[in-house]
Formats: sequence, structure tokens, C-alpha cells
Amino acid sequence: MMAKLTNPVLKGFHPDPSFLCVGQDWYLATSTFEWWPGVKLFHSRDLAHWERLPAPLTRQSQLDLTGVADSGGVWAPHLSWCDGKFYLIYSNVHNFGGTFYDVDNYLVTASDIRGPWSEPVFLNSSGFDPSLFHAPDGRKYLLNMAAEYRTWKVRFAGIMMQEYSEAEQRLIGEPRMLWRGSSSRTTEGPALYYKDGWYYLFCAEGGTGVRHCEVVLRSRHIEGPYERGPYEPLITAWPYPANPLQKAGHASMAQGADGSWFWHTCARAPSAPRGTAFWAARRASSGWNGAMAGPACRAAPMSPA
Repeated sequence: MMAKLTNPVLKGFHPDPSFLCVGQDWYLATSTFEWWPGVKLFHSRDLAHWERLPAPLTRQSQLDLTGVADSGGVWAPHLSWCDGKFYLIYSNVHNFGGTFYDVDNYLVTASDIRGPWSEPVFLNSSGFDPSLFHAPDGRKYLLNMAAEYRTWKVRFAGIMMQEYSEAEQRLIGEPRMLWRGSSSRTTEGPALYYKDGWYYLFCAEGGTGVRHCEVVLRSRHIEGPYERGPYEPLITAWPYPANPLQKAGHASMAQGADGSWFWHTCARAPSAPRGTAFWAARRASSGWNGAMAGPACRAAPMSPA
């Protein structure tokens, strides 16, 4: 029986959650920014009680924070599992001042979530919030927000995707722009899911302030075109200032062993600093009206429990 969830399920400094379920076990990763060691990992059997696991990035060869600016370092790690192996994608943001993002994206793997974790594979430096999608045909794809350096353009250019070759340990082919974002702008935090013949693209928008939100698109083909969902935004606490949790967005979905879907999202109390809390969302069913979208999943207004 599922334990009662009281939100936020992890209080304090646990931003940008990424989570998944392997068998009966739930795993979760959060950002650590300029703090060492890199990436916090957690384990749970009921989504309510979380055990802290050993950090995956414990060697300077995996994460070099020398000279990293305040609030730089590890942004929005992405945790996934495929064929008996855990995959952890992460950014190391060296600097983000002015119009330039100095960021490198890496991949490490482990057969055991507790480690040891491999030496990193460099992926790209085109933007942050990378994630890895394991396609049903066995191929793998890296997604990340595309940074725009031209001052007359929108700084967040959209969501790009490129195939990753595990055999060659590098990106192959040409990057493809999947979506350039909506009028909410600041499109980031991409995550791709496949269900019932549809590819679902989740993105955070609106920045990490009070207009933070989550949107969803879908396509029959992995390269698109992607259509926007009928419920937008999918998650937001705006404009509901009385909500005990605010600035909700940057969602992550996972399916439990019993087939139920859950999600976590970054959120915080109104007076709390950036990325101090996140919450576990309600159950959802399939299609636009549930697991991948729907008014039953919206956080407007959003309850703390």
C-alpha cells in the first residue's frame, strides 16, 4: 500500500529532481550546483520515505569545480536506467554571466546505483539541462536546451536533440531542433517519454521565478513535428499566491511497477531560496487526459499534501 505523501517530500536544498522506478525501487537525483560532491541521489520504496545514497560524482576527473561561479556547477542532472545500467547526465556550468553560457555536458554510468560510477563521457557544450532518452528501437538520444549567444535573439533558443552512440561514446549525426518554445519563453529542462505510440516532450518554461511552469508536447515521430497539449501549462502555481508551494516546474515522470504514473517537480515555499523543495504529484492515467497531461495533474491551486 502506498504511504501517504506530504509535500514537499524532501525539504530544503533539493532542486531540479529527476526520478525513475526500477522494479519496486524508486530513485531520485537532484542538483548540487557548486557544492561537492556532485549530485544527490536518493532511494525509496514508497515515494514518501527517502534514503540518501552515496554521491556519484566524487572524483575531480568526473567533476572539476575549479573556478566555477556562484550558483554554477551541476545543474539539473538526469537519471535513467536501461538494460541493467544506470545513466546519469549532468551539466557543469562554469559561468553564465552576460550572454554566454560556459557549460559542458557529461555522461557517467554504473551497474549499481551506489557506484562505482564511470569516468565521464563528454557530450556537448551547446546548452544546459541535458537528458538521455532510451528509444524503443534501442537507440539513444541526448536532449538539451540550446543556448543563443546573439544579443538580439531569445537567449533560450529551444530544445535540441542529437543521437548518442554508446559503442562510440559520442554524439553522432546532426543536432535537430525539436521545439523553439512558446510565448512563456525560457524553454529548458527537456525530458522525452514514449507511451502508446506517442513521443511526449516535457519542458519547463517561464524561468525559475513565480511564472515557472511545465508544458507537454507530443508526436508520432521522434523527430517531430510536436503538437502542444490542450492543457497549458501542465503544471504551474501562477497566479495563485496563496499556495504553500510556489514556482513549480521542471517536472520528471516515472511509472511504478503497478503501472501507475507519478511525477516530481521543483517547487518551494514563497520565502525560500531557489530550488529548496519539490513535491510528488498525483496519480495519472494515459493520454492527454492523464499521465502525459490533463487538468487532474495541474497544480493550480497546488496542495502541500
